[in-house]
This record gives sequence, C-alpha cells and structure tokens, in this order.
Amino acid sequence: DLENNQLTGSIPSEIGNLTNLTYLDLGENQLTGEIPTELYNLTNLERLRVDNNQLFGEIPSEIGNLTNLNDLSLYGNQFTGTIDNICYMSSLTYISISNNNFTGGIDCIVDMTNLSYIQAWGNEFGGEIPSGIGNLTSLTEIDFTQCQLSGSIPSEIENLTNLIGLYLSENQLTGSIPSEIGNLT
Repeated sequence: DLENNQLTGSIPSEIGNLTNLTYLDLGENQLTGEIPTELYNLTNLERLRVDNNQLFGEIPSEIGNLTNLNDLSLYGNQFTGTIDNICYMSSLTYISISNNNFTGGIDCIVDMTNLSYIQAWGNEFGGEIPSGIGNLTSLTEIDFTQCQLSGSIPSEIENLTNLIGLYLSENQLTGSIPSEIGNLT
C-alpha cells in the first residue's frame, strides 16, 4: 500500500515482476504517464487502485489478463477511450472510474453480472442507460452523475432489489421517472 506517499514519475515497468502481488494501491500520489503493460502480467491481483493521480491513456485489452481482479479504482485521472475492455472482466465486483474522460456509452456494463458497485460520475459517456442494467441484480450502488447520458430511465431498474444508491443527476435524461422504482425497498 503506497497510498498518500506523494510518489512522482511514472509507474515503473518492473512492477510486472511482482507476480505474487494480490493488492496494489498507488492512489493519492502524483504519478503520471500510462499504466505500463507489464502491470497486466500480475494475474494474481485482486485489487488495483491507482486513483487520484495524473495517469492517462486508454485501458488496453491486456487488462483482461487480470482474471482474479474484483476491485478496480481508476478514479480521478485522465483516462480516455471506452470502458469496453473493463466490461469484459467478469470477476469485477467493484469499479470506481469517476472523474476521467471516458467516452463511448455504458452499454457494455450489462455483461458484468458480478458487479455490486459502480461509481462512474464525471465522464463523457453519452448514450442511454441500457435496459439490460436490470440483469445486474447484485448492484448496490450506481453513480452516473454528470455522464452526458440521455434517453429515459429504464423500467427494468426495478429488478435491482439490492440497490441502496442510485445517482443519475446532471445528465440529459428525459421522460418520467418509471413508477417501478417505487418497488425498490
């Protein structure tokens, strides 16, 4: 755990040599550059946190090598591109990707059946909330505040019976709030 140590510079490629590592927290530092591809060789990683740095670039398909990863925090950087490669990671239960520059919509999240928490506010996704979100029945919190989402809130959201937090403010959503939301306890 190297959080809050005010580390500077880029993440060294030698980090890929730590093959037994299960938890890597580099958050709250002043790291710059892209995540080195060697980091995606850490196949034992269960938690990866690089939040609140100045990291940038797109998330490559190699992130899929992290098949044991269940907790991913990229919050507060300058990552760009789509989140498609993240969505293919079926082991993820927790994602914090807020305050970046991700684009391309959020349709792919419907395949993340183990997801219980997604914090994605402050991105540039656009598009609509997919009706398939109702299949993610483990979700307890969804935060898509300030994501340039449009369209209506899908009625299938009523299937999210474990939901305790739903944040959709500051978007361009239209239509009425589905009455089915009243079925959530």
